[in-house]
Amino acid sequence: QVQVAESGGDLVQPGGSLRLSCVASGLLFGDMAWYRQAPGKQRELVASIDRDATTKYADSVKGRFTISRDNAKDTIYLQMISLKPEDTAVYYCNAALLFGSQNYWGQGTQVTVSS
Repeated sequence: QVQVAESGGDLVQPGGSLRLSCVASGLLFGDMAWYRQAPGKQRELVASIDRDATTKYADSVKGRFTISRDNAKDTIYLQMISLKPEDTAVYYCNAALLFGSQNYWGQGTQVTVSS
């Protein structure tokens, strides 16, 4: 059974830090990514990472967010620093099969940046 589960969302003050985790289990996954969706906005790609740890970032988070991966634990992380109110959103994890075209979403974790 495939499971994708995020954790780590919280309320944090502007300038603060937070680390999100996503565990994807049940199958072998290739590319994994973090997306986010703010109220009234479309879901957007935040960062992605492949099994070789090649990463990509949205321009809005470069230099502040770091995506990393532990293949042995089927887990990716998103370390976020210098958080801004505009980072407030539900953050979703996406995991794509290593062999095949299907991908899976987690249920999301809420990040709120506010004083």
